[in-house]
Amino acid sequence: MKSAIFATLLATAAAFAPASETASASSALSAFKDDVGAITPLGYFDPLGLTKDGDQAKFDRLRLVEVKHGRIAMMAVVGYLVTAAGTRFDGLISYDGTKFADIPSGFAALDAIPTLGLAQILIFIGVAETVFMKDITGGEFPGDFRNGFLDFGWDSYDQATKNKKRSIELNQGRAAQMGILGLMVHDKLGNIDAVLPPF
Repeated sequence: MKSAIFATLLATAAAFAPASETASASSALSAFKDDVGAITPLGYFDPLGLTKDGDQAKFDRLRLVEVKHGRIAMMAVVGYLVTAAGTRFDGLISYDGTKFADIPSGFAALDAIPTLGLAQILIFIGVAETVFMKDITGGEFPGDFRNGFLDFGWDSYDQATKNKKRSIELNQGRAAQMGILGLMVHDKLGNIDAVLPPF
């Protein structure tokens, strides 16, 4: 009985022991609390403690990945909704007579697209990833893939407007990541029609 009480007290005391982790977590919180993407009411949100060491290079890498995945997810949600609404290109997708209109939406499309069509998609993704979707010139922020080529007036904005637009992009990307995940789950469950509005 005494050993059980001692073990319980030891476990309780161990819960309060690592003061250094709390300090490093609070230093990371203070290091990134004002960064773009720290939006009320959550503020800076890192539940897994991936940036608890306060390493700026690691934070920038994670932010780059978040921005890139957010952009891909936004395109995926729009693409899913457009194809679910029945919008297709005219003509043939393959010389064997398969039309774009014959390709269903969602995961079923992977089985219906000809093998060479899937290969073209993978090649396009590879080229986009290795040539276009990378920071060659040392961009202004993680995810700045302009590389001195595209601008669309970005340099004409003041810093507050740039930060607002970057926050909007981050939040829309976060929402799109959850959105495409939900669409994929309901597609696999077979109840996607109950989720999407009638088109």
